[in-house]
Amino acid sequence: MSDGEFKSSLVKFFKKEELEQMAERCQAKDGDILFFCADKFRTACESLGHVRLAVAGKLELMDENLFAFCWVKDFPMFEYDESEKTLAAVHHPFTAPKSIEDLEKSPEKALSIAYDVVLNGTEIGGGSIRIHDQKVQAKVFEVLGISKDDAEKRFGHMLQAFEYGAPPHGGIAWGIERLVMIFADEPNIREVMAFPKDQKAKDLMLGAPSEMPDKQVEELHIKIIKEKES
Repeated sequence: MSDGEFKSSLVKFFKKEELEQMAERCQAKDGDILFFCADKFRTACESLGHVRLAVAGKLELMDENLFAFCWVKDFPMFEYDESEKTLAAVHHPFTAPKSIEDLEKSPEKALSIAYDVVLNGTEIGGGSIRIHDQKVQAKVFEVLGISKDDAEKRFGHMLQAFEYGAPPHGGIAWGIERLVMIFADEPNIREVMAFPKDQKAKDLMLGAPSEMPDKQVEELHIKIIKEKES
């Protein structure tokens, strides 16, 4: 903003009242810059999140001695999969729903009992409470488009266990390397991992994966098909 007015090629696309509302809601004053994004909610949040970090770094707004923890909960149960044109599990299909009523009536709005712990903007742990009721699990599979036969083939052992009265249970997984990365002020997580892999999942230190001896290949009944030379 300059002299109380917005200076941008985008101004022509907004009414005067809309610009005034923007300035009021953001408490903008002369010399301020407003960043915004027009896209799907998740895309917009991720994009502006990167902008926020870039600006904070450029203006040296981050306190290197500060450890700010954040507990995130009430994640959506499902998200829309554009490629499959159906709902998909945000966490995994065994995450317990917060409301059975929402799961049955409006699954696209249902929340899950899942949680993340975040330190200085980096997720250092995450988990959920698991489904322990066979009927609830069957409903989640139905929302995800998993048929009864398919569910039985893939998860039959678990569904059978529910018949014996599985207790409520859950957990959390910690990212120790991410914690070390933050404590060491190292932006690249590969620098603090014991056995880092490259982008092709190769371990350059151990030279893995490597060719197996013929005897092991034979014992494991692995058939190797060589590509034909063009």
